[in-house]
Amino acid sequence: MEAKIKEVLDQIRPILQRDGGDLEFVEYTEDKVVRVRLQGACAGCMGAQMTLKGIVENILKEAYPEDVAYVEAVQ
Repeated sequence: MEAKIKEVLDQIRPILQRDGGDLEFVEYTEDKVVRVRLQGACAGCMGAQMTLKGIVENILKEAYPEDVAYVEAVQ
């Protein structure tokens, strides 16, 4: 599952990179939580949570609805 998640995240990363941000996959938990670390402009952006939920989480849940409960950012 981690490889599949990383593949989807790699498709999302260019969108974030255009605005000076990025993300790094941290882990996929037994509870189906995807943990990522926001980097660059995303790390301090006021809209980071909206990007995380509105883009990253939605795309992952659309790709793997049974395997992704939610996405959260970690330090």
